Amino acid sequence: MISESNLFKIKTMRLMLIFSILIMGVKFVAYIITHSNAILTDALESIINVVAGSFALFSVYYAAQPKDENHPYGHGKIEYLAVGIEGGLIIIAGGAIFIKSIMGFFHPKAIESVDIGVFISIFAGVANYFMGTFLIKKGKSHNSSLMVADGKHLMTDTVSSIGLIIGLIIIYYTKIYWLDNLIAIFFGVYIFVTGYKLLKESVNNLLDEADYEQLNTVVEILNSNRREKWIDMHNLRVLKYGSHLHIDAHITLPWYDNLEASHAEVTAVENLITDKLEGEVEFFIHADPCLPLSCPICPRKDCSVRKGVFVKQLIWNLENMLPDRKHRL
Repeated sequence: MISESNLFKIKTMRLMLIFSILIMGVKFVAYIITHSNAILTDALESIINVVAGSFALFSVYYAAQPKDENHPYGHGKIEYLAVGIEGGLIIIAGGAIFIKSIMGFFHPKAIESVDIGVFISIFAGVANYFMGTFLIKKGKSHNSSLMVADGKHLMTDTVSSIGLIIGLIIIYYTKIYWLDNLIAIFFGVYIFVTGYKLLKESVNNLLDEADYEQLNTVVEILNSNRREKWIDMHNLRVLKYGSHLHIDAHITLPWYDNLEASHAEVTAVENLITDKLEGEVEFFIHADPCLPLSCPICPRKDCSVRKGVFVKQLIWNLENMLPDRKHRL
């Protein structure tokens, strides 16, 4: 059964694919009218948007499939693969644009109807801005790296459109047509760098690079909602599988509590994080019994077996929660 959040993502990416196809058509019409290399670079990047959007739609659908025996953590990591493919395609497009623009200096073409090209570029830029903003906002709220990446790509298109419009206006008034190739070279480099950043982000996520922003969020939630029995928490890990989060941690609880009481505290941690974070969250929390070295940081007032006086409660942070060792003063 596909969740409502995943259904929303599928519908959104389907809408984005249709949008990308329409914008691509508009840009190629502008190129046919103007013969501008700068506009052609914008149109060629739109082909990347359509190809990437098609794979993104499939990836979101595949990532939404429930866990199975072969994929016990779900299918969410395909989103990172999709981001990497999109980044690779953008790099190729940026390189092709750069080469074609260099060739344009040696084989120049006359540019026509620049004013029409400006108006079409304004339309495409405004449309990309609103769709990019929408995707980034919804991608963050639904914890989808792919939607955020697509949104950033559309915002890159917006920046490209702004530069393109300024360049075309300058060409329109100055009649210096070789500026068209210079603008296209700049966009080619800019597009290449954008693709590199997306590819790097994809590789880092596939290699489970620590997401310190997400880790800090978890630590802040635990600190601000801390219970007296949660003496210590360490070996914290947050792994992302698309919109699905897998959290590992060790929690130190009173050694004399029975299994039922300890389980209740572990469940309380799980419910707390699940309520505060967006998206699906899965836990693996290992409960440790407290030791005499825990007494100085344990605030329990009703402990009759204390081996040392309470000194102070440690404030949890990334520095003391990530290592795999119990806290002590």
